Amino acid sequence: MFSRKKHANPEHEAERHEAQIKTLKDAVDPLSGRNDIYVTEHCLKRYLEARNWNLEKSRKMLEESLKWRSTYKPEEICWNEVAVEGETGKLYRAKFHDREGRTVLVLRPGKQNTNSHDGQLRHLVYMLENAIINLPEGQEQMIWLIDFTGWSLSNAVPIKTARDTANILQNHYPERLAIAFLYNPPRVFEAFWKVVKYFLDPKTYHKVNFVYSKNEESIKVMHKFFDPEVLPLEFGGKNKVEYDHEEFGKMMEKDDIKTAAFWGLENKVGSRVEQLNG
Repeated sequence: MFSRKKHANPEHEAERHEAQIKTLKDAVDPLSGRNDIYVTEHCLKRYLEARNWNLEKSRKMLEESLKWRSTYKPEEICWNEVAVEGETGKLYRAKFHDREGRTVLVLRPGKQNTNSHDGQLRHLVYMLENAIINLPEGQEQMIWLIDFTGWSLSNAVPIKTARDTANILQNHYPERLAIAFLYNPPRVFEAFWKVVKYFLDPKTYHKVNFVYSKNEESIKVMHKFFDPEVLPLEFGGKNKVEYDHEEFGKMMEKDDIKTAAFWGLENKVGSRVEQLNG
């Protein structure tokens, strides 16, 4: 007789996960200040999912993130500090959303405008934090749209920057990326990708989708996530929206106030903005 494959009972699985979330919370407690704000039940779940619900690996990952956040202080980065990196619109939060209402980050690596490794990473972290603070209630993940117009090996970021970008996204923003669409990457990108893909863990790697304007199947996948009416022209859509640095900067300055209020940093961030403006 053939034995039947046993399937996990959804209710039992949910109960087990709830217990693991509590165990992980107990393992990192007591928390105070910003860490207590950061470590929500959703946060714990994301770290567990990133490590396939392995408690020890999840605990280590979360503790390393808390240590990183305590020194890097991503929630304190203000727009004025990274505005120069955003002048060309190489990375910005879109005004449109995907079909599920999730925040969208648009990346245009062909518009790279600086050589500052630290500046580029701080800009990335700032935009990740901004995307998260603008997620609709009930949403935990964002979408990346990457336009390769004008990209070449000559203006590609150094491998070190690409590696550190992957490490920050995977290690300190686990399960924040729902999917990334790489639109019309040139053939020469294949050589760059062969190196970069080794920095990605399997979960992140499988979220990367290559889309080509002449490949109907790849376009269909992207349209499952986006209505063509909201997609910008550069992604094969019908939206004539263009990046306006001044307008975007005003939006980010308003978001800085919202971010400071969320973290209880109104006075600290306000004084930093004055210093930067001065």
